[in-house]
Amino acid sequence: MQASTEHPVHLVSRTSTARADERWPVEDIEALFDLPFAELLHRAHTVHREHHDPHEIELATLLSVKTGGCPEDCAYCPQSVHFDTGVPAGKLMAVDAVREAARAARAAGATRFCMGAAWRAPKDRDVEAVAELVRTVKAEGLEACATLGMLAEGHAEQLRDAGLDYYNHNLDSDPGFYGDIVSTRDYQDRLDTLQRVRGAGVKVCCGGIVGMGESRRQRAGLIAQLANLEPDYPESVPINHLVKVAGTPLADEPDLDPFEFVRTIAVARITMPRAKVRLSAGRQQMGEAVQALCFQAGANSIFYGDKLLTTGNPDVAADQALLAKLGLRARQA
Repeated sequence: MQASTEHPVHLVSRTSTARADERWPVEDIEALFDLPFAELLHRAHTVHREHHDPHEIELATLLSVKTGGCPEDCAYCPQSVHFDTGVPAGKLMAVDAVREAARAARAAGATRFCMGAAWRAPKDRDVEAVAELVRTVKAEGLEACATLGMLAEGHAEQLRDAGLDYYNHNLDSDPGFYGDIVSTRDYQDRLDTLQRVRGAGVKVCCGGIVGMGESRRQRAGLIAQLANLEPDYPESVPINHLVKVAGTPLADEPDLDPFEFVRTIAVARITMPRAKVRLSAGRQQMGEAVQALCFQAGANSIFYGDKLLTTGNPDVAADQALLAKLGLRARQA
């Protein structure tokens, strides 16, 4: 197909040859967002087929191993102590309980097990305890991922030595919008933690949240931050749709147009072709048709199970039925 003058051919060549040393200016990413919907999906699916089996979906399970009581004021989060959301603060889960959850996740078909703890930054003793949980998950034959907040020097190495495969630390938004969502840490804090994770040789899981009131330009800015991370973009990119929780500042935020969410998935796939692009929070509100469009746009990973930390998620049977309808299969370990 000949590219029109409105959508320059350099976007096509950049799509198929993206490398770590190539930069994605926000303007180029915004131009992708502006493509006609069918054209954008076609480009994204073409890139997806070049780098992945288009019929394969990674199933990951997320468990909150320490819930509530977080001192951060992230405007979307029901676990913050700043908001009255009815989420009680709890202690770190015991090893046996995590082992049982990991076994159940593996039996349901998950290959990656992610553990989330509501800390601003774990203390040394917390990291030691989570390292034991990581060893427990690895013993069950699953990939292990953790999201614990900001990491101090040496913490990433300690988790790596326990067998951690991925560390999740989302950027949430682009830098210009970030201050509207979080005031208790700055953007550089997040980048510093990602640098420590990379320096320890642990794979990076990093994405963001859309539907928080940001503009399309700001969504493009988030993708630019992810695609231009050094030395390379994340191996895993979770794209979250805001789940509005009563008591949080974003509880009454207007709904994002579902096609805009699909566009975000497609642009993430084009700009980060080798990454796992994961449908994360918000799938329960999307419906099957929107999820199917996301898979066509290049999403190839989902969080699997009836809860994501403290918010709902489609149950296992519903996900299995949807994948079967679409002719998709779970990635094998």
